[in-house]
Amino acid sequence: MEKTKRIIAGGHYLVSEAEPEAIFCPEDFTDEHKMIAKTARQFVEKEVQPHREAIEDQDFERVVALLRQAGSLGLLAHSVPEQYGGLGLDKISKILVGEIVGGGTSGYGVAQSNHTCIATLPITYFGTKEQKEKYLPKLASGEFLGAYCLTEPLAGSDALAAKTTAYLNNEGTHYVLNGTKIFITNAVFSDTFIVYAKIDGEKFTAFIVEKDFPGLSLGPEEKKMGIKGSSTRSVIMEDCLVPVENVLGDIGKGHVIALNVLNLGRFNLGAACMGGAKEALKFAVEYTNEREQFGKSIAEFGASKEKVAKMASRIYAAESLQYRVASLLEDVLGDLDDCEDRRLVGSRLMQYAMECAICKVYGSETLDQVVDESLQLHGGSGFIKEYPIEQAYRDSRINRIFEGTNEINRLLITGNFFKKTAKGELPGKEAIENAVKQLQAGATEKLDGPLAKEREAIASIRNTFLAAAGAVYEVYGTALENEQETVMKLSEIAIELFAAESAVLRSVKQINKNGTEKERAKELLAKMVVEQSILKVQALSQELIGGLETENQVILGIASLIKRELAKYSVENRVKRIREVAAMVNEAKQYTC
Repeated sequence: MEKTKRIIAGGHYLVSEAEPEAIFCPEDFTDEHKMIAKTARQFVEKEVQPHREAIEDQDFERVVALLRQAGSLGLLAHSVPEQYGGLGLDKISKILVGEIVGGGTSGYGVAQSNHTCIATLPITYFGTKEQKEKYLPKLASGEFLGAYCLTEPLAGSDALAAKTTAYLNNEGTHYVLNGTKIFITNAVFSDTFIVYAKIDGEKFTAFIVEKDFPGLSLGPEEKKMGIKGSSTRSVIMEDCLVPVENVLGDIGKGHVIALNVLNLGRFNLGAACMGGAKEALKFAVEYTNEREQFGKSIAEFGASKEKVAKMASRIYAAESLQYRVASLLEDVLGDLDDCEDRRLVGSRLMQYAMECAICKVYGSETLDQVVDESLQLHGGSGFIKEYPIEQAYRDSRINRIFEGTNEINRLLITGNFFKKTAKGELPGKEAIENAVKQLQAGATEKLDGPLAKEREAIASIRNTFLAAAGAVYEVYGTALENEQETVMKLSEIAIELFAAESAVLRSVKQINKNGTEKERAKELLAKMVVEQSILKVQALSQELIGGLETENQVILGIASLIKRELAKYSVENRVKRIREVAAMVNEAKQYTC
């Protein structure tokens, strides 16, 4: 994809609608995108999946061999600049690989994703020229494998509460690190560790630590519920000697690396979860078409059809928002391959923190919902290891905890909206005032064209978010951060808005291009996504306003205005739509749009 400096402010979707032509969709893949996807798919099908049992049994030698093989195919090099031995591909290529590898490889996919993202990108974006030359070619090829060490026994969601320390030795040649990092993915076979420690107990700083540095050791392998094919251990540093040239980024600015790289980790995780959801839906469709009860396949029953259709629509929304964000990230990061301005890099990485959080939350919860319903459709067989959905169910659960819990990510979404509004990066105040006026007048703009009713519904959801945001800020002001029950619901509305809008914009774009008849599936899926979002936002908004500690009748009246606004969208022909979507999926024997 051609690189451009066009940058839309992160969170802009909360205050203004986007045009269908402005977003990237899977239908826009280039030949280069399709080529890297084909390579990834062939690797997964021919090399990884035949060894799923060995991987699940923690044959880490096999995992390492596969990682090195992936490196030889360029599947570890997509995000490394060409001048440092990588392919320098765009963010769309990155998540194409992430989706495909994440979808069919369980624990192996976690190992590869961890290596290519949070274990490599800190050096890509914040390393010195010398550090990039030393480490990136080896990380891109698979000669070196990496891990990311942030979490500690007393520092999980509160990462900056880390107790690991570093001090400069008397000779001024090495930093001496002491502390323990826990739950470290890829620990047993990693060559490099991105470690965070506080210099002199105060200055939170990142370091590149090699496995052979004196003083570094590993704890025993953790016994996990799922993703067993990825190594998880503690990394222990006891007077670990790290050369001064291995300080990563600026001293005291480790948080800039830690938190911003996690944005990309969240984005990456969303893609892997989307791929996993597609695979789990495929398991369900295959099983329900083969299994017969009462004289016919269970795929023919209405209850099964509803589950299949809902799974497909949820995946459609996840896929739509994921690739939309991929394009946004490419626009903001595509020209930073060799940028030495760390402040600019940090600022750009932070631009779409909200959208990356949504990728992670929506993607992981999509996967959880799909594996749960897929297992249910398997009946008792789904509880048996012989069927792959059993492992998929166990492997899924960690994703709502990885890369910051979904609760932390939800808090981030609303928090960033108000921060961007306060800084003038978003016209939040004006948008809130306009939304309230529109709600009071009951005058949402009437639209025409494809999915006009759904686009009007999205405008109503946007006005709901803005009016609710204004109400809660009026009540709590800067103390809003202490009202997590309220913030979580506001963020949930923001997530539903982004998911529904992404699905509808994608569908409208394709209908405008190819016509309604050819894009019937996309039309139906978008309608289902909006329908589910409206129903959810109706409940959320009433809970949110009803929970405010205020007697201000104007603020409480917002609930009535929102209720009236959302009631404009009536659900029609729902069962017919569900059956048509289910028929399409069953005919394809997998997710299709």
